[in-house]
Amino acid sequence: MKIAKIDLYQVDLPYSGGTYLLSGGREFTSFDASIVCITTDDGTEGWGESTPFGSTYIASHATGARAGIAEIAPHLLGRDPRQLDRINDAMDQVLLGHNHAKSAIDLACWDVFGKSVGLPVCELLGGSTNIPMPTISSIYAGDPDDMRKRVADHRAMGYRGHSVKIGALDSEGGPALDAERITAALADRKPGEYFIVDANGGMLPETALRMLNMLPPRLDFVLEAPCATWRETLSLRQHCSVPIIMDELAQQDSDIAQILAQDIADGIGLKISKAGGLTHGRRHRDISRAAGLTMSVQDTVGSTIAFAAIAHLGATVPEQYLRCILDCRDMVTLQTAEFDAPVRDGGVLVPNAPGLGINVNRETLGNPVGHWSL
Repeated sequence: MKIAKIDLYQVDLPYSGGTYLLSGGREFTSFDASIVCITTDDGTEGWGESTPFGSTYIASHATGARAGIAEIAPHLLGRDPRQLDRINDAMDQVLLGHNHAKSAIDLACWDVFGKSVGLPVCELLGGSTNIPMPTISSIYAGDPDDMRKRVADHRAMGYRGHSVKIGALDSEGGPALDAERITAALADRKPGEYFIVDANGGMLPETALRMLNMLPPRLDFVLEAPCATWRETLSLRQHCSVPIIMDELAQQDSDIAQILAQDIADGIGLKISKAGGLTHGRRHRDISRAAGLTMSVQDTVGSTIAFAAIAHLGATVPEQYLRCILDCRDMVTLQTAEFDAPVRDGGVLVPNAPGLGINVNRETLGNPVGHWSL
């Protein structure tokens, strides 16, 4: 089996909540998706998606992802897409870094692999636990009472995890406002719920400590990505009793190793495109499990294609280590594919279908913006 053709599509994904507010005054109303279709010499198709969270979340952006795909794609023609490590080696030899560009290609290759052997991708990644995975909401930073309501709305839809965004600038209310946001979001916490308080790297050690000191006692949450740098995070770690989860700083395999070497966190937010795809995501899963780090399996954002990859990787994480998965389908209004994985009783199971198990809605994609063939 050889890669005969690679097509690249650009799709705008409107945010379902209108305007998404993030720390540091960042705002998003739509997300720019790059979707890849790999076709092999026997006609098998594989699909993958990479949708950066804007251009200020990490060092990635959508036009850069497509430029990276254009750099890589010609060098993959004629290769066996099922040799995932060799595909990733070839991508690294052509282009250093740029994980978001590589992720969509990697996912498409896994989709082809699964279809070629008639197995779901989760079985190729180690096998599904067959335990329904709890989903996590994404509660953007805003008025505390409104955030409390949005948590309640998602709770009513079956979500058992909630990612509560914080990181107010001093001009917006600073640590005091963030303390109010956390208190409000957790006010109606139910048994078994899991709360991530996520600053997306928008705090300094000083502001984080001030915020934590203003909270009422016995609030049960983890603090994700509080600071933008390793040094700041380690400084906060030495003075903080709240569990810390790494996200934006956990991208490369070496980042996971550094987290362990410095004992800088208790878990990771495993975002697939941030890692460079399922091949590296699988490594992050295994290293984290071996070290006792918990995981939430997510992506930066994305449509149903990205969610399918999230669900397949999440399905392979033992229940002890998996905190939740992100159902990014809820975050955007455009449905790029059909994927039979509804949320039932607060949990998701992947379908027993080959590959990623998706049926892509081609009419939503438009014409390719890039094409490479033998």
